[in-house]
Amino acid sequence: INLSASTVENWIRLTSELLEILYKVHRQKVQQSLYLQMDESPIQVMDRETKGKTKKGYMWVSNAVIDLSVLFEYAPSRSHSLPKHFLDQYRGILQTDGYAAYDVAIREKKILHIGCWAHARRYFEKALKNDKVHATVVMLLIQELYKVEQTSKEQNDTFEKRHQRRLKESLPILNQIGKYIADHRKNVLPSSPIAIAFNYCMERWDALMNYLQNGMIEIDNNRVENAIRPLALGRKNYLFAGNHDFAQFTAIYYSFFATCKLNDINPYDWFAYVIENINETKTSQLENLLPQNIDKSLLVETKLTD
Repeated sequence: INLSASTVENWIRLTSELLEILYKVHRQKVQQSLYLQMDESPIQVMDRETKGKTKKGYMWVSNAVIDLSVLFEYAPSRSHSLPKHFLDQYRGILQTDGYAAYDVAIREKKILHIGCWAHARRYFEKALKNDKVHATVVMLLIQELYKVEQTSKEQNDTFEKRHQRRLKESLPILNQIGKYIADHRKNVLPSSPIAIAFNYCMERWDALMNYLQNGMIEIDNNRVENAIRPLALGRKNYLFAGNHDFAQFTAIYYSFFATCKLNDINPYDWFAYVIENINETKTSQLENLLPQNIDKSLLVETKLTD
């Protein structure tokens, strides 16, 4: 069947516009979550102002850890405006990699900011060639932190048990890391990779320690990074979005399909059911169509019809 590009584009636009109202409900629910992880990733977009060239935009991704839902939002830049706007009314736990845009957004807000030990470790890994001795010491201590997490997982700890385990086993290790960095950071070249690694930790030390406050909090931001991986794979296939509108439409699909994955739902079955039923669903009941809320017994291989 030969279909013109404009026909396919029209179908995608109409379907995306149909899903936009559900996407807004989804965004609101994610924004109300107690515990969020956030990260961002680039996407190339065709821009009318620069004919024949693409412009780098960004997908800002929020992972509601406890609610098993993911939100992608597109913005034309990596500026502070989007996280600041998104977090304006947020009151809860926020975990990030330390990018300054989030720091600006959470300033003077009632938000508990959590750091990411996976990102901290990467700086020491980069410093291995520069200063193997210092970098190795800290990396081995971080490895001990992750052993505590692994034991907790193997023992099927409740949040409270994990909290108590961390206070008993992880806190002494964290104190060792903090003392080692404080004792040695003045003895390395200020612009060296190991100094950058030391400074990354010291400047974010409170945030890196904050995962001790509650057993529900993860030691790192890896779950939101895992949610972003399909975007990286997609970039290799479709290369770029045709315009800013379609970049945002892409965010809608990534949001729902990532949430389907977290809730062990076949995206096609969910998508087919929603398309068939969204127009007959009352506005007050739209949240029942979200992948994290939907009655799975309704998803019985609905077939899309004309």
